[in-house]
Amino acid sequence: MPVFPLARLGVHLFVGLWKTAVLFPWLNDQGRERRIQRWSHQLVEICGIHMSFDASQQAEPVSPALIICNHISWLDIFVINTIHPCRFVAKSDIRNWPLIGWLCDKTGTIFIARGKQSDVRRIYAGLVKSIHDGERVAFFPEGTTAPQGTVLPFHANLFEAAIEAQVPVQPYALRYVDDEGQMHYAADFIGDMTFVESVIAIVKSGGIKAELIRLPAIPTLGAHRRELAVTTREMISAVLSPAFDIEDNPPAPVLDRTIVTQ
Repeated sequence: MPVFPLARLGVHLFVGLWKTAVLFPWLNDQGRERRIQRWSHQLVEICGIHMSFDASQQAEPVSPALIICNHISWLDIFVINTIHPCRFVAKSDIRNWPLIGWLCDKTGTIFIARGKQSDVRRIYAGLVKSIHDGERVAFFPEGTTAPQGTVLPFHANLFEAAIEAQVPVQPYALRYVDDEGQMHYAADFIGDMTFVESVIAIVKSGGIKAELIRLPAIPTLGAHRRELAVTTREMISAVLSPAFDIEDNPPAPVLDRTIVTQ
């Protein structure tokens, strides 16, 4: 049992809770973002995760935009936050997780109940407002985590927020690998695995590299949400698995990839 890393992680979580409860009410948006970014960076380091994100090798960032990423683990939120602190859309179950759920709630996570169409409509309206207010919004369109090497079909509903807000979609591809560049399955958070079991598997892994890849932005003018969902999934899957089989997901019409950075 990796007692020391787990103890460090526990202390770090309580420090995050304290800062969120005591400091955040007095900080402006920039101050909160800086602390979220720093805290997330420290969290992934404690878990033995090494970040791989060479800005010079990435597609140009576009702002404002709706950020989309494949979903592997609870770690994904914090990995992305080390680069771009975001307001995430997450399943409502996470709100009930010990410590992490409360922390996500207080740092701006937007929770959605699966299967509730009324909840989707409420979240959609909130997303459009957040984007118009200049907030960076991100979500995982698979709706749940998937084993590495698998990209589940993307739910299209929330892509409508980017169309309504008249901003592009910017996809990110995320994978966790070992020293040989092979997928590190200790990062997978699937099935009946509990949060605690996942944390133990990660800290016992001996080190994982998180590779986050920013892909070219996709314009939404004149697009349909289902078209955006299919195109985004194809772009992410092509990076994560060149042999991705799209037989059951025929290509959407080619979109103009030319984007003006705002």
